[in-house]
Amino acid sequence: MKIALGAAKGLAFLHEEAERPVIYRDFKTSNILLDAEYNAKLSDFGLAKDGPEGDNTHVSTRVMGTHGYAAPEYVMTGHLTSKSDIYSFGVVLLEMLTGRRSLDKNRPNREQSLVEWARPYLGEGRRFYRLIDPHLEGHFSVKGAQKAAQLAYHCLSRNPKARPLMSEVVEALEPLLHLKDMATSSYFFQAMQAEGGGANPYPDARNVVRAQAALARNEHPIRSLSRSSFHTTSRRILMANNHERL
Repeated sequence: MKIALGAAKGLAFLHEEAERPVIYRDFKTSNILLDAEYNAKLSDFGLAKDGPEGDNTHVSTRVMGTHGYAAPEYVMTGHLTSKSDIYSFGVVLLEMLTGRRSLDKNRPNREQSLVEWARPYLGEGRRFYRLIDPHLEGHFSVKGAQKAAQLAYHCLSRNPKARPLMSEVVEALEPLLHLKDMATSSYFFQAMQAEGGGANPYPDARNVVRAQAALARNEHPIRSLSRSSFHTTSRRILMANNHERL
């Protein structure tokens, strides 16, 4: 959540605090850099555009960006708004929750698009557990994960006007950093584990965490989130850097 909050603050500054509004246009995991303390910074502003001003509601531009992150209305019409960035943020937040790529052609057809696979589970009480990366093994805040899933649901709304402002996203994320209600103590999480036979689908998950701790000690002051991102439990998410450009 610390990484998500830092990235959200960067987008909020561009949208609402900069002297002239800026639309990032290519927000994705590989454009988030992390320092030694996992503070997030936005990088690669090559596709950024000045936002609409005055009575203009959007900027008309050639469709550019990255498959799996671009807002559908932008892809269809070329009409660019700050709500296009918010959709992309929702995709990245979903990647953090699930440990999956935005597009993964190695998965079954119905699961290749992360957004379409996850949408039925978002904002639906107990079902949200099916979204959570099993590598976490219950080491996450139940309330935090629920709130993050609900936030992703709103960011990914098919109606751009229904998506929140980035300042509202920041406001929603800030209280999630210090929640302590671990899923390992949750009745519903335990029931779901029992329903699945109690087997750990990723028996080497602890080794991944240990490897991450070792990586954290290396002297690499800047990281790309797509190469070595961490959940609050310090687990690395492996993301592809070679998504096709639109």
